[in-house]
Amino acid sequence: MMTDAADPDPITETAGDDVDVVAPSPEVHFEPVMKLEQLDAIKTFEEDEETLFKMRAKLFRFDKATTEWKERGTGDVKFLKHRDSGRVRLLMRRDKTHKICANHYVSAEMVLSANVGSDRSWVWNCATDFSEGEPRQELLAIRFANSDNANKFKEKFEEIQKINTDIANAESGESAQPASTESKEEKSADEDEDDDK
Repeated sequence: MMTDAADPDPITETAGDDVDVVAPSPEVHFEPVMKLEQLDAIKTFEEDEETLFKMRAKLFRFDKATTEWKERGTGDVKFLKHRDSGRVRLLMRRDKTHKICANHYVSAEMVLSANVGSDRSWVWNCATDFSEGEPRQELLAIRFANSDNANKFKEKFEEIQKINTDIANAESGESAQPASTESKEEKSADEDEDDDK
């Protein structure tokens, strides 16, 4: 005989005439051995910075010993501008652990180049990445969901390079003027005129 699910004393029927009676389970309540205190918010050092750019990506680093790319993490890559100094850094944290996988200032020496075989990833050489605590030189690659996102990252990266270069020039007392705009033809024409004299 089958009973309804709403029956308070459920009886289940098995093959043949054997009938099993299932006893109702008692209400069990456990008290924790220790009470955990609510922790204050963890300081990430991003509180003094403004987010200029944020996009989901996957970051890789090149391992020279094995000559292969190693995945460093997946998460949101951000450009953070410090409110006091104005300098902008690239910061990326892993999704679940929030561990830092990239942390460095974007400098003029960094060259963002296309990754071979992909229109949605970029490669650059970073002289001082602080993601492991100690500054290390790293060859990094970042991959986005599509080429549009990759191009937006490149545009912002180059804009940030200019911002940081202008700040560095202002701090060192130099004016932030572009390099000589004279073309090679004009220089060679000037040299030819000097040779004629």
